[in-house]
Amino acid sequence: MKQAPEHLVDLIEPIVEGLGYECVGIEYNPHPSHGMLRVYIDREQGILLDDCSKVSHQLSGMLDVEDPIPGEYQLEVSSPGADRPFFKLSQFQRFVGSKVNISLFKPIDKRRKLSGEIKSVDGEAVVIQEGEKLFSVPFQAMSKARLAPDYDFNKGGRSGE
Repeated sequence: MKQAPEHLVDLIEPIVEGLGYECVGIEYNPHPSHGMLRVYIDREQGILLDDCSKVSHQLSGMLDVEDPIPGEYQLEVSSPGADRPFFKLSQFQRFVGSKVNISLFKPIDKRRKLSGEIKSVDGEAVVIQEGEKLFSVPFQAMSKARLAPDYDFNKGGRSGE
C-alpha cells in the first residue's frame, strides 16, 4: 500500500474525521518538483465535489502552518470511487463477499496478482477465493489492493430486455 508516513496520517485523519468524514486512506508520492498527497474521504451519503473542496480547504490551511512535507506537492482530496483502494486490514472486513484485485510484493503460489472474492479476514491475513482455490494473503504482503466493481449492467434490468 502507498500509505502515507505516520506523521502525515496523525495530522490529517483528525481533521477529516472532525469534519464528519471517514478518512479511507492517504497516499503520498514524494518528488522534488511534483509530489502528490492524495486523501480519500467517504461518508454514508456519498461524497460530492463540495465535500472534497471543504476538506481540501481545511487540510491546506493546516499543511501550510505545520509544513510537514518538504518541497512542492499537490494536494488532492477524492472519494474512494467504485474501485476503492484498501489501506487498512479492517477495510476488507467491511467488503466480505465482494471481489478484490490484489498486487503482492512477493509471489504467492508463483503469482504476484490475485483477483477473487473476499471470504474473510483471519488474523493479519485476508482469505481470497479465486475460482475453486483459497488464498490466505497476509496484509503486509500486499503492495496494492482495490475493490473490483461489478459493472454487470444486465443485473436488475427491466424485464423483457
